[in-house]
Amino acid sequence: MQGPAILLIGLEAEALAARLEASGYRSLGASKTEATAPIQPDAAVLAASEAPRIGDLRRRHGGIPILLDLGTDSLEARARCLSSGADDFWLSSLAPSDLLMRLRLHLGLSQQPGQVPPLMQVADLMVNTSGQQVKRGSRQLQLTAREYELLLYLLERQGTVVSRDDLLATIWSDQAGAASNVAASNVIEVYVRYLRQKLEADGERRLIHTVRGRGYCLAAKPPQLKD
Repeated sequence: MQGPAILLIGLEAEALAARLEASGYRSLGASKTEATAPIQPDAAVLAASEAPRIGDLRRRHGGIPILLDLGTDSLEARARCLSSGADDFWLSSLAPSDLLMRLRLHLGLSQQPGQVPPLMQVADLMVNTSGQQVKRGSRQLQLTAREYELLLYLLERQGTVVSRDDLLATIWSDQAGAASNVAASNVIEVYVRYLRQKLEADGERRLIHTVRGRGYCLAAKPPQLKD
């Protein structure tokens, strides 16, 4: 059986082809995903210079995990990476083992939804975890791997307030030790905003509520909390 197909874009990413193939992956160039009979990649790895292509990749390949090279590591670079629409970053200056670990993480999120019910719902939001299908009413939503994980985590705890620290430790566990409190909070707010935009794209009512000073709550109505 063939392994997951990884789309490599940019020189630094393409240089990883042999290492990925030795680890059981299939490496794809952009030409193979644009052919008459295109191959759908399972994930994409981009060089830092290829960040402007993320929007097009989302339109063509939906919610596949996208990993963007930072070039030079810094908190600001990590925040820009995640704000660009990428699910995660990688560092071409590090050994490929770090990228392989991140790929296993994201492909695991795509393929192993965990011990959760096959259908989960709040108001008119429905998530089919077996097929990772998300619908708001009759409208199908396209979420990235990180957005989907965030939504599922909030949905499993619907009606309760989830703190930013909890989200950082769970959804961004690979970055929790490296990010400052401010940078981490900014990243979480960015992704909550992404989710809200997709959930409310047709003017639907808000389901992800901000509880000032405490975190976020997914519920049909704003939570009524006691002091």
